[in-house]
Amino acid sequence: MLRLTWVQPEDLIGHEIRQAHEDGREPTAIARRWRAAGGREAPERAGASAGPATRYLRQLAEDLLDELADLPSRSAEHEPTCLERIRALCPDWPAATAPRPPARQESRLHAAWLGRAVGCLLGKPVEKLPLDAIRRLARSAGNWPLHTYFTARGVPPSLLEAHPWNRRSAPTSLAENIDGMPEDDDLNYPLLNLLLLQRRGRAFTTADVAGLWLAELPAGRTFTAERVAYRNLLCGIEPPHTARHRNPFREWIGALIRADVHGWTNPGDPASAAGQAHRDAALTHTANGVYAAMFTAAVIATAAGGTADVHACLRTGLTVVPPRSRLALAVRDAVRLARSHEDFDTVVDELHTRHRALHWVHAVPNTALIAAALTHADGDFTGSVCRAVSGGWDTDSNGATAGGVAALLAGSPTALPERWTAPLKNRLATSVGDFDGTGFDALAHLTHLEAGRP
Repeated sequence: MLRLTWVQPEDLIGHEIRQAHEDGREPTAIARRWRAAGGREAPERAGASAGPATRYLRQLAEDLLDELADLPSRSAEHEPTCLERIRALCPDWPAATAPRPPARQESRLHAAWLGRAVGCLLGKPVEKLPLDAIRRLARSAGNWPLHTYFTARGVPPSLLEAHPWNRRSAPTSLAENIDGMPEDDDLNYPLLNLLLLQRRGRAFTTADVAGLWLAELPAGRTFTAERVAYRNLLCGIEPPHTARHRNPFREWIGALIRADVHGWTNPGDPASAAGQAHRDAALTHTANGVYAAMFTAAVIATAAGGTADVHACLRTGLTVVPPRSRLALAVRDAVRLARSHEDFDTVVDELHTRHRALHWVHAVPNTALIAAALTHADGDFTGSVCRAVSGGWDTDSNGATAGGVAALLAGSPTALPERWTAPLKNRLATSVGDFDGTGFDALAHLTHLEAGRP
């Protein structure tokens, strides 16, 4: 039986009830009706429950999803999605400036592509695993604190039976198996956005993003909010309604992982980077899901300018996020924690306690963890990727984003330890466009060309 993940109404309803609690709606009565009818809770980690619901329950789930969408939200005033309203809430919104590429920018972009790939690859085998399992697997292999790729060598079979590696990633992402960079959505989306800029330029619209996806992105390579938005497009729903219609994942991490290219191509111009990230994110996300992308793009644009340290980059990222939003509050809290504790495990434990009610793919805790990792490591590359991945949740995405930022700050591919970059073999696997097998040096050159276009 084909059980397609992330789109089954009987699974979406549980996630939407949780989302309603988070964004200030009152879903209790609707949740009670769902449970009384025999409805199940949303899967905790999987993308779909084991079996389909009855036709009655599925129809009820669809009706209740629409009822939930009509509930008023107490957070709407200070967590808008419209860019004009976001800007109005940000008193320190940065002034737009012409991009200012520093010297040797292509080399810096080469490092950033490599860093993103390394961080993603480090996190892939332990994606979806609980925090305790990640720690136990790494310790059993003598790799804690984390300092290199995960390996199955030396791990007791009983531990692997209790906490198996991510089944799709282990064959390509454990240290003993790495042979180039395997395909991952954390690299596919930067490739798509490179295509977007090549074809549509900086003035692209959200509709342009949608059209590119339909032409170049296989539906099976999408997940969570992206898959729901893709489905909505195929049903004739126009952006930005694609982000909201029966899409309980609209504040998850998917838009954040698409933000790097917007930062890379606007060096020293965080406002323009955030604007591009907003137009991209609006296809699939709202509110904090959009802010996570804008924050990341602004951080990266500031790092790409070549004059700021990691702490200034993070401060700039917060200038494009509504200050009373859940994401801004979480990031500021995470940075404070990182500055207050010498042991990063303590920081992580505190973050997991604070955000225990949120899904492991939600944008708020993952963005907070990325900021904490970069702060605690002071922007050091190895320290940043290892802290980001060792913190759990969406390990490959967090490692990718932290790795891209830290590598950009490092300034060149040679500044990254060879133990991280050599296994990549300057080769990327992907199903996007004609990029399969492309080298990271070539991608850096193409990105550099787009950064120089008006």
